Amino acid sequence: MLPDPHAVAAALGVDPRVAAALLGGLFAASATSLGALAAVLVPASRMSSASGLALVLDVGMAFSSGVMIVASFTSLLLPAIQLGGLARATAGFIGGAAAIHVINKVVPHEHIVKGYEGPHVHADMKRKLVAAWLVAMAIIIHNIPEGMTIGSAAAYELSKGLAVSIAIGVQDVPEGLAVSLPVLAATGRRGLAVGLGVLSGVSELAVAVPTAALGVAAARMLPYLLGFGAGAMVYVVSHEALPESHRSGHEGKATLGFFAGFLVMLALDSALG
Repeated sequence: MLPDPHAVAAALGVDPRVAAALLGGLFAASATSLGALAAVLVPASRMSSASGLALVLDVGMAFSSGVMIVASFTSLLLPAIQLGGLARATAGFIGGAAAIHVINKVVPHEHIVKGYEGPHVHADMKRKLVAAWLVAMAIIIHNIPEGMTIGSAAAYELSKGLAVSIAIGVQDVPEGLAVSLPVLAATGRRGLAVGLGVLSGVSELAVAVPTAALGVAAARMLPYLLGFGAGAMVYVVSHEALPESHRSGHEGKATLGFFAGFLVMLALDSALG
């Protein structure tokens, strides 16, 4: 269980909702780092087992997708509609999806199975963009909407922020693996693999706190922020996470992972929301 946001808020002199976003972001970043640290425990002999690594990553990515789909609707879209009506929620939703689409097009990154995406670059430049960083950038792009979700849910309601933070933290463990294992397999450098995994987790914290602060400071913006986070997450799930999890021949296990994540987030939202 996370510390009491009110106590943290009193100690820091901030709004409890901003403190909740800070705690949630720290929890998610720590969970991602924990997954990245797990790479250190993988024996070097297992790095050649591409099928085993792919299975772990596929199930983890599908689990994350299930969590994000439920969070998008129960913790973001429905509250956005309740606060600001369908038009504002829809505007935010479309804006979030469009923003991630643009980021996806202009930021060079590389998916584990689908390969390189982003602007066309010369072969020499692609060699300079080390594969490890490209994989990390792909996960960071995924983590931007997760950080926004933590921040906007906390700004809306502390219990929503808590539920979302716990669920996203749980699914961030496989996301940490999704960064560190491919980097370790490609480079053999455990320090680099863990470091990039930790960096991807910190990106969630860096987004969560400003999002919550904006939602608290400008209450009229909150329906748009909630919708924006939902649109961004649904785009990531539909365009990248689920398709990626079904490209290595593990569709059945990935589907089970998706349902597991869906049910975990649904249970947390019901229990804490």
